[in-house]
Amino acid sequence: MKIVGVSLGTRNGSNDSMCKEALIAAQEMGAEVSFIHLLDWDIKDCTGCVACSRSLVMGKGNVCTRKDEFDDFRSQLLDADGVLVVDPIFEKGASGLFHTLMDRFGPRADRGMNVVATKICEEHGGKPIDPRLLKDKVISFIGIGGSDWATAIEYDHTMLAISPAWKVIDNEKFAWSKNIIMEDEKVERVREIGRNLAKAAADIEHAEYMGKPGVCPHCHCKNFYLDPESTHATCMTCGIEGDLVIEDGKFKFVFPEEQLSHAHDTLSGKFIHADDIKENEGKAIENRKSQKFKDSQARIASFNIPEILPPAKRECVK
Repeated sequence: MKIVGVSLGTRNGSNDSMCKEALIAAQEMGAEVSFIHLLDWDIKDCTGCVACSRSLVMGKGNVCTRKDEFDDFRSQLLDADGVLVVDPIFEKGASGLFHTLMDRFGPRADRGMNVVATKICEEHGGKPIDPRLLKDKVISFIGIGGSDWATAIEYDHTMLAISPAWKVIDNEKFAWSKNIIMEDEKVERVREIGRNLAKAAADIEHAEYMGKPGVCPHCHCKNFYLDPESTHATCMTCGIEGDLVIEDGKFKFVFPEEQLSHAHDTLSGKFIHADDIKENEGKAIENRKSQKFKDSQARIASFNIPEILPPAKRECVK
């Protein structure tokens, strides 16, 4: 089995070191491993042009208008059985580069959207979808921070697994870990994460979450939207709605069984999401043809609002 480790930290820093520690442990379990230092790659921000979602629901394939090295990077991950992401904790959560990855994965990587696009292609013709986008994969996350400001990192990280429906094996954060390389117990935990990922990658069909249990029994998330007037809560990761109750002095999240079919990390939930996107994109396309939309655009264009250009473009204007 193949495992790719991705470090989003500085060259030869803690993130690189821990990524390689985990990869070495995975290699000792028989995995073929490789390493990516993502800061060396040209990965541009998503512009939100929605070309990807529209192309999928219109049978035009899996496309992106950005021209950079992202597709090559994504291809490395699609060729692997397991992925490890090691990320520095910024402002309690994932780094900006990680958020860019989430945005660029987006609808293009969404399992449900790609299944729908494949069916459209088979039934009506069109550009086929890369079959690697429909394969199961396992992924683990490590967040490394220098203080106790780390309460959003685990939630942020799981969002990268949501779109492609990859199985999360470990989702670990290391707070107060600026010098993690000197802390043997934490390094051993990192190596355990590598071993767990190798085991899971060897039998993806039966792979299960192996990290610390969360509050949500379905996805192990610890973050929830809470209703201030009741016990009603929504899991921020999988979107399941239920109630937070206390049993034996501990929080417990309970929900109706039918909520599982709506969970954002299940294929059934993704089909619901794909149908919603298809409907909304269709409405958006039709709305752009309306006189109301054209009048609104003309009105906005008529406003004389000075634009502050970036320094390089100011020079060009001169």
